[in-house]
Amino acid sequence: MMRHTNVARLAALSLLCLAMLLPARAFAFVKGVETFDLANGMQVVVIPDHRAPVVTHMVWYRVGAADEPTGQAGIAHFLEHLMFKGTRANPNGTFSKYVASVGGEENAFTSSDYTAYYQRVAKEHLADMMRLEADRMENLVLTREVVDPERDVIIEERKSRIDNSPDAQMSEALSAVLWFEHPYGRPVIGWLNEMEQLTLEDAISYYDRYYTPNNAILIVAGDVTTDEVRTLAEQTYGKLARRAEPPARVRPEEPVHRTARMVRLASPLVTQASLVRSYVVPSYTTARKRGVGSDSAALDLFAELAFGGSTSALYQKLVVDEKIAVSLGGYYRGTALDDGEMMIYATPAPGVSLETLEATIDRELAAFLDADIDAATLERVKRSVLASAIYAQDSQQRLARVFGSTLTTGGTVEDVQAWPDHIRAVTAEEVLRAGRKYLDTNRSATGYLVPQAQAPRS
Repeated sequence: MMRHTNVARLAALSLLCLAMLLPARAFAFVKGVETFDLANGMQVVVIPDHRAPVVTHMVWYRVGAADEPTGQAGIAHFLEHLMFKGTRANPNGTFSKYVASVGGEENAFTSSDYTAYYQRVAKEHLADMMRLEADRMENLVLTREVVDPERDVIIEERKSRIDNSPDAQMSEALSAVLWFEHPYGRPVIGWLNEMEQLTLEDAISYYDRYYTPNNAILIVAGDVTTDEVRTLAEQTYGKLARRAEPPARVRPEEPVHRTARMVRLASPLVTQASLVRSYVVPSYTTARKRGVGSDSAALDLFAELAFGGSTSALYQKLVVDEKIAVSLGGYYRGTALDDGEMMIYATPAPGVSLETLEATIDRELAAFLDADIDAATLERVKRSVLASAIYAQDSQQRLARVFGSTLTTGGTVEDVQAWPDHIRAVTAEEVLRAGRKYLDTNRSATGYLVPQAQAPRS
């Protein structure tokens, strides 16, 4: 069984992360989306796509690693694993075997803000997906015989994905120092010492508190109509009791950052030094709450213009012209319930130190912020960003993911659909003003990942 887990923002250096986390970029033009609520409080979203008799069925829970009880880091991801252990009606493995038997695929993933489960199957099997998913939403059977071995599995997963990966260790350490107070600094997979202490009682308590229909969103994308989905949803999920009232998602507020932070990791597994920097910036959700909603769209375009690809200002200067770096990129993580991040990463050219690379990045960022943005350049980037929205609608799963991630982090269906208009409305001055406002090094943490031989001697 495949599972994808957002482990400590492992994808911070990956273009795949860009595709998965950017808010609504690739999905904003989709039309015909409808949403309604069941009587028990479960939200349902229908995304029609009649090109093939296939559906993607997803259930999202408004809970993630940032909502975990103190001392239980990793419980959200742990329960994701345990959800595959079965119910009395459908014992361990029955659900997955059925999906495989009909030629479907399934997966699950956990982030700081949500946990989601999905299946992609032929249209005629949608009713069974709803029946099976509804069953484990209410009737999961957990015993020590199930929980204890699975705890060993997640511990081994941490060792293989984090403890044996310098990139992952750097990502984890960088997040821990970037966030002073907020639980976004906690790795999604959990801290090992707390994972080792997770119990059957912890898992049951978490499940009973959060895995209730009024804390869930059903998203169906594919060859369906709203009436079809409504009928099936009422026959399955609609019969579930509203058995808990999850608490308000109030996390510790991040204090004002007044100092830049630095992390340096040396490892014999590293063959090429690299640099990564992350800034705390508003997400789309927090920008709206603070009355500066235009800042988030401006930050989206700032990231593209400054370091978002091979035509960006910093890439052209550092990689193409000065040849100080062999690679450079970055992105804005704007889909978050609380504040988001702006990330820059780069690999120095042979003979160039990370200190020189960092100083050059700072110099060119300052130059970018001091200069004017050419109107033609801004329009070109807007067209490129919006065109990608059209191309990416070929994927049902990605459509479902963007609506799910938006709805579980404080947004609405209308926010997704209005995103292109917000992008079109951004001016060059707004892009620069947002960059000057938020890209302060005192709001950042920088990581140096170096080969062991470059580690300073004690």
